[in-house]
Amino acid sequence: MNMFKEFNRSMKSMCLRVLLAAAATLTISAAAQTGSTTAASNLPSAPSSPATSTGAPVPTTTKVGTINIQDAILGTNEGQRDMQELQKKFEPKQSQLKNQNDELEALKKQIDTQGPKLNDEALANLKKQIETKQKVFDRAVQDAQEEVGSQQQEIASKILTKMAPMIVKYSQENGYTMIVDTSKVWPQSPVLWWNAEAVDITKAVVDAYNVQSGVAPPAPAGGAAKPAGTKPAGTAKPAASAPPK
Repeated sequence: MNMFKEFNRSMKSMCLRVLLAAAATLTISAAAQTGSTTAASNLPSAPSSPATSTGAPVPTTTKVGTINIQDAILGTNEGQRDMQELQKKFEPKQSQLKNQNDELEALKKQIDTQGPKLNDEALANLKKQIETKQKVFDRAVQDAQEEVGSQQQEIASKILTKMAPMIVKYSQENGYTMIVDTSKVWPQSPVLWWNAEAVDITKAVVDAYNVQSGVAPPAPAGGAAKPAGTKPAGTAKPAASAPPK
């Protein structure tokens, strides 16, 4: 595998690390607990004598919504702006890696074209040179990938910290019992199918976040994040109609 191409693809796709899923769960859970505590403290005191019961079961409804956390973060004006700035920041490193990759490819091509004409010592030296440069290049790509991933994670975590209370607030105001993250698809996710048009709140949360942040939409750029609320073609959607057990 060409590691330079892999690094370049990683930069263009703006993929978030798996840690984001855990961060989302913890952040939103904490926000939900805070919201629940506040709501409970505002409830009126229970009456001294219970109301007369008719014996009929109290009707309950389950309303499940979905949100693609990755799309939501990358769909905000702030997320797109910060990711584009990160892309621009790493352009010199990408150019450097491209030059290293081109040099390696030229040496490999030299072996293919001149190898049969070289004596054993010259051929061995050329192979040794390629091996050394390949190790240096692979290490440089790995370091760059780790640095990019770390900074992507920082951007995502910063936005998620501010977005989580908004998700909880929107869900409570609109009567949702549960919100399911659909960033991953089945079988990585336990959710098999959902009706995005009916239950997805990604765009609503992104719109609310953009209003609150006051960040203007960034200028279009190559490799920008896909719009919020979209889903990969041909992907299954998690069920939301049946009450969870």
